[in-house]
Amino acid sequence: MTGLAGRRLASVFYGWWIVVAGFVIQLLNGALLFHAFSAYILPLQAEFGWNRTQVSGAFAMARAESGILGPIQGWFIDRYGPRRIMRVGNVLFAVGFLLLSRVTGIYSFYGAFAIIAVGSSLGGFMPITAAMTSWFSRWRSTALGLMLAGMGVGGLLVPGVVWFLGEYGWRTSAQLSAVLMLVLGLPATQVMRKRPEHVRPDGDPASSHPARAPGPAPAATSPAAAALAPQLEPEVSYTARQAIATPSFWLLALVHGCALLIVGTVLTHQIPHMVEGIGLSPERAASVVAALVMITLVGQLTGGLLGDRLNKRLVIFGAMWLHAVAMVVFACATTVVGALAFTVLHGAAWGVRGTLINAIRADYFGSRYYATITGWNSLMVMIGMTAGPLFSGVIRDVTGDYRSAFLALAAIAVVASVASVLARPPGPPPVAEPV
Repeated sequence: MTGLAGRRLASVFYGWWIVVAGFVIQLLNGALLFHAFSAYILPLQAEFGWNRTQVSGAFAMARAESGILGPIQGWFIDRYGPRRIMRVGNVLFAVGFLLLSRVTGIYSFYGAFAIIAVGSSLGGFMPITAAMTSWFSRWRSTALGLMLAGMGVGGLLVPGVVWFLGEYGWRTSAQLSAVLMLVLGLPATQVMRKRPEHVRPDGDPASSHPARAPGPAPAATSPAAAALAPQLEPEVSYTARQAIATPSFWLLALVHGCALLIVGTVLTHQIPHMVEGIGLSPERAASVVAALVMITLVGQLTGGLLGDRLNKRLVIFGAMWLHAVAMVVFACATTVVGALAFTVLHGAAWGVRGTLINAIRADYFGSRYYATITGWNSLMVMIGMTAGPLFSGVIRDVTGDYRSAFLALAAIAVVASVASVLARPPGPPPVAEPV
């Protein structure tokens, strides 16, 4: 039985092991940082007396740092492969949390969080997606959806994070986060690698792989069946310079940046708003966050399935409208029912759009220079992730609530929905040139 099980495991297309490892790393990022940062705000304010703008400024600074480093990081990933970069990133992530557990003031807090942000960026999403887009073509959206679900599952642990913070303090929580990344994150990193040239995407035989067609694999793979199968055009391969010269790159970057303007704001301010603005207890607010994460998880899986079957641009258009409605609901919510309505809308939009915006970039520009192209896209995304939390923190400090900030973000989501429709496929690239 053991030998049979081993042969079955060995027969699994290696790309799916990349998905599993990416899921684990995304789970850690979601549970320890991405969703959990909001839970640190109130304890930090209570101990140091910082205002909301100062605390949320760390999140904004971290996003700015990762965005500025994005093009360089992307080039290193395409040049040296994802595994080496991720090793460095996960170690920095752990070191940053150890330093966070020892902060004594605002500057040491910013310094520690900067290291965490660099580590999370180098060891997380970008290198994982760079690896996965090279291993998958027809099943790209599905694979990305499964990997991104790790972030959602990690978010389900937020109530546990809140409980641990309350029982043992935020410093001990930071120390435990460092240990978990070293014990679980580093081993998962070892699985990551770029697809060898002789291996076809999706595990298909070389003679029957349709490079860009969505749907299930061909039922027959004999030479005769392969000859009768429709041979689609090969996947495009844009260099970073060629991609940046297209309107589609900037339109997709605008959509992504506006979406993360909203996501970054919610991640940073959702628990404080639910406690202060809606009147929920910290524990109830954490439970609502867990519900949000569950809906996001379902959205990620659904987005993966939809993206391999439907027009990605139109699905993203609908998701941006859901983002807009969600922010209006959150701004006006006065009870837990309103907060839960927000979670359904925002979670569905976030999950579906987050999966497809990354898949469509690989569809449009190819996987060969995906990390470098995504790195340049991160500059636009950085504006959103930086401006959203900081803008909303300032509005709250000036007006006493988040209502005006959330309504402004709803309007921005509508603008982004139009950009998503205009972002048409760019077609074949011009004559190849250096990156």
